[in-house]
Amino acid sequence: MFVRSEWENLKEVIVHRPGTEIDYAMISPRAFLFERPFNKTKALREHEKLEEIMKENGAKVTQLREIVVNRCNTDSSFRKSLEEKLASEVQFYGDISEVERLKKDFQRNLPFMDADTLFNISILVPSIDITVDRDNHMSYPKIFSNVPLTNLYFMRDQQAVSSNGVILGRMKLPQRKMEPEITGFIMEKILGNDHLKRVEENSYFEGGDYIPCGEFGLIGTGPRTDLAGAISAMNSGMMSHDEILVVENPRYPFMVNDLLNNMHLDTYFNIAGNGTAIGSLSLVKAAKGKLYQKTGDGYVYAYDIALYDYLKKKGYNIMEISPIEQLCYSSNFLTVKNNRIICIDSFSVLKKLESNGVITQKIKEEAGAKESELKSGTMFPSSSKMRDFGIDFIKINLEEITGGYGGAHCMTYTLHRN
Repeated sequence: MFVRSEWENLKEVIVHRPGTEIDYAMISPRAFLFERPFNKTKALREHEKLEEIMKENGAKVTQLREIVVNRCNTDSSFRKSLEEKLASEVQFYGDISEVERLKKDFQRNLPFMDADTLFNISILVPSIDITVDRDNHMSYPKIFSNVPLTNLYFMRDQQAVSSNGVILGRMKLPQRKMEPEITGFIMEKILGNDHLKRVEENSYFEGGDYIPCGEFGLIGTGPRTDLAGAISAMNSGMMSHDEILVVENPRYPFMVNDLLNNMHLDTYFNIAGNGTAIGSLSLVKAAKGKLYQKTGDGYVYAYDIALYDYLKKKGYNIMEISPIEQLCYSSNFLTVKNNRIICIDSFSVLKKLESNGVITQKIKEEAGAKESELKSGTMFPSSSKMRDFGIDFIKINLEEITGGYGGAHCMTYTLHRN
């Protein structure tokens, strides 16, 4: 069980099929950390197709909702714990006496709700503001969703899975900080404390910044994961790599805001096979690193070395993708076995990003892109370079659902490879 390297056979994956919560993000995408609005109906079909392809390639795929519902229906203690969790999270505001009555009503009503409703409540994070009309002996509720978990379908990020178990992260941005609470609650009940460890307080760590590579591991730091979080994850006891390179995620000089190019390590670099990587070469070369080596139960700093130099030292070949291909989620692929990946069609995503004004003519010019190269059949993964590097690929249309800011790698919580 669990994961030692990114190229081992994909065996077990957890996903979250987006629900009502992402309707909120469509109102103001950037406020909810989305890149752009998208067609939800088409996005759900894309997500279903991704699940289907993973199953066809030998993986057991389970939806987070299924886990919660099945567990609630078969384990009374799990259900009781979930009810208690919701009773403490759902907030009531307004007239003091009416609030107390409604809180008691909610707690009394929880056992009568079906498990699917309990799951929805945990995702929408509602609160109720009560206005009392004493003349008419009526109470009028206003329903608010405090911070609905719109980004939960990016299941990679709440935690990381390594060879000894799950490292539950802590997310820096308020839009996402509650996500590890629900995934941690679920996994803690299933795995127990021996195979799940939380990063320390006052540190930040997200799973998209961790890439296991067998004898060594990579952890990115930047806007989402900090050095304290990386060190806490390393020393959790869940990792068994001989050494770990902690990388400073760089950014393109032409990007003026926090776009995809440096959110997580897997947004500009990924592993397709044993000794084979794919990434934006300019960012890989710009990424500074600190190497930590295993000693006893933890890791200690050894020396500084850049990501590119370290990979070359390890004998890796790096297939270069252009800045524009990288901005179209090309490196955010999912490896299903050694040198076989599920990846997006970067050309179709580019057309979508252009139509939404995300990638402009100015960005293309500053990125050094040539229009003759930005066409179907020449962009990732259709270029001859894939064949030259011996990489087999399954191309999937994710042009809508990537609007949330991530590709197949981000959308999958890989629990087991072998």
